[in-house]
Amino acid sequence: MPPKRIKRYAGRYALVDGIPYQMPVRSSRSPALMAGFSCDWQKANELLPGNEIHALKLPNGRAALLITVIDYLDTSIGKYIEYSIAIACTRGARPAPRIANALFLGHYGTGQYILDLPVSSEISVKGGKGIWGMPKHQANLDFVESPEGVSSQYEKNGQFVFRIEIEKPRSPSIKLKVGATNYCRFRNMLMASYIYFETRAGINLFGKAKGNLYIGDHPNVAALRGIDLSPDPFFTTFMPATNGILDDHFQCWFMTYPDPPKEMPEGLESVYPLGYSEDWLPPPSITDYEKFRI
Repeated sequence: MPPKRIKRYAGRYALVDGIPYQMPVRSSRSPALMAGFSCDWQKANELLPGNEIHALKLPNGRAALLITVIDYLDTSIGKYIEYSIAIACTRGARPAPRIANALFLGHYGTGQYILDLPVSSEISVKGGKGIWGMPKHQANLDFVESPEGVSSQYEKNGQFVFRIEIEKPRSPSIKLKVGATNYCRFRNMLMASYIYFETRAGINLFGKAKGNLYIGDHPNVAALRGIDLSPDPFFTTFMPATNGILDDHFQCWFMTYPDPPKEMPEGLESVYPLGYSEDWLPPPSITDYEKFRI
């Protein structure tokens, strides 16, 4: 459940970095898809920076690549698509034991580390990155729903990057009311932001979960081709109308390394020049993505 302080300031207003918000920062009636693909734990762990987070271990000892795409239809900053590519993770001095990391979420800081987070609009980049430290950038995205399935494609500067397709679960009959922790790196700090959402979902597990993953050779995602991804998802979810709250409270810690870092990752200089446009780039148009199927 959202913290009580969020309920206390409901209906009030905020202005942060020139972006106006009516509190809480919420979204409404937004369809979303989510899928999980198992991968090699050691190789997934090597994609995570610093020493503060670790790839979550599934009961079979493998890690999880999590794909979440939300078609935001009603938010404080207009409509946009958000395309999250993440590794399920825990936070702490050492990796959490398998199974326990899913049972004691708070104790092990269980969440997801977002590797890449393209969005449709410039204002979403400015707010998400400048305030919460999310690795947002503008890209060509779509969200296509049919009676049989849902798909979403991601392109950048005319290059194919990523595509997810899932078969729709039969009925969105499961009521969900959950919170989640998103970890990101910004200014060489580990940022943690918190989202709470409620929805009805259709969920398919294991053999009933059907989906396809296509990963291009763009630098944003090319490393994912080398982590021994399973071609079949272990779960798929479709949520026809999510209602969410993004907490204005977030946490951050210095990221640490065994040796002095030689390069400074992306920082505030990437946010200053951004404007407030809600316009989208053209939708994806590349059709020869079959060669990138996992």
